[in-house]
Amino acid sequence: MPKPDSSDYTENDIASAWVGEPPVLNSRVTLAEYDPEWPKLYEREAERIRAALGDRILVLEHVGSTSVPGLCAKPIIDILLEVPDSDDEDAYVPDLEAAGYRLNIREPDWEKHRCFKGPDTNVNLHVYSPGNGQTERYRLFRERLRSHPGELARYERTKRELAAREWKYIQNYADAKTPVIDEIIERARAAQYDGFSEAYAEHSGKHVYNTLYDRPAILDLAGDVAGKRVLDAGCAAGHLSAMLAERGADVLGVDASEGMITVARKHFGDVARFEHADLTRPLSFVEDGSIDLVTASLMLHYLRDWDPALAGFRRMLRPGGVLVFSVHHPGEDWRWFGREDYFRLELLEDEFPLGDHEHKVRYYRRPLSWTFDAVRDAGFAVDRLAEPAPLPETDEVNPRAAANLRTKPRFLYFRAVAPA
Repeated sequence: MPKPDSSDYTENDIASAWVGEPPVLNSRVTLAEYDPEWPKLYEREAERIRAALGDRILVLEHVGSTSVPGLCAKPIIDILLEVPDSDDEDAYVPDLEAAGYRLNIREPDWEKHRCFKGPDTNVNLHVYSPGNGQTERYRLFRERLRSHPGELARYERTKRELAAREWKYIQNYADAKTPVIDEIIERARAAQYDGFSEAYAEHSGKHVYNTLYDRPAILDLAGDVAGKRVLDAGCAAGHLSAMLAERGADVLGVDASEGMITVARKHFGDVARFEHADLTRPLSFVEDGSIDLVTASLMLHYLRDWDPALAGFRRMLRPGGVLVFSVHHPGEDWRWFGREDYFRLELLEDEFPLGDHEHKVRYYRRPLSWTFDAVRDAGFAVDRLAEPAPLPETDEVNPRAAANLRTKPRFLYFRAVAPA
């Protein structure tokens, strides 16, 4: 039961999701070495599912650890199935049951998810509707592990460490893997920006939300940066880094997208240094206490877990150093997406227009209290919280955007100080 967009499952969650009593493990998890028979077992099940459902199948794929050559796994074949409406059980459940599959998990309030066990092979058949948030995750994760040996090794190491512990339910083991899975998927998503880095650079270089709202607010909170060492975290195409450098700062910009770093170096490499780096891991090339200011413009909401990034900022900042960051406003995302539970941490999907194309982007929505707690727990003291207005010239450049930014919350800004 993958559930990356909320808290770990409670016992009540597990009990309510299962059709019948959930099986209790109370043991360690047994992992098997990769078996080349696993893809063949998937193909056999896929043929059985195709025979049962025919053209009602919209997506049918082998996912999970058994779909990644060389990766150890529980010997259970994970299968992803999309049907027109997974809530309409009458349209597909009887035919799957006739083929020998057994419905054992029902989660209508989470991605309309259902899960079946197989008739004679140990499978988890996950069923969703079109537009769910999991198909992309399954694909990104699978392809990232297949193409990046380092990611595969890290995930396998995590699996073996967790499997050696005792768990009451197998879901508890799955929840424990979620942070590293999220990190790997976030890096895979960052790599997707490589394909449209130039288009993004052009867009962010002239869009009023960036030029007349976000960057001015970041610079205002940053104050006088002349002579200071600045880390621009999630620097993207380097526009903010260049503005900081123009004000006299010694700037290092880092981003998880190699494409973005290439573009940043091309356009602004003469005024700032840029490095490809993953902020969920230590930046070994930056010394402890060597940074005066960290800026993070509209990047933290892409991370499910802020702890590694914030801990890294704290390590790199000198005593009394400052962190300035912006994120999507929690009230606006809650209202815009029509969510009922404001206090939930959840993954959202939006469309990002670039020229004639729209690219899917995903980021996390969380309540304001969660953000405060994360900053405080990392050892920072919040100095200022800002909900700024756009620059006055926005009225002439884009009156509609100016009106929206002055009447609705869009981004939220923090200035936090590392302890002396």
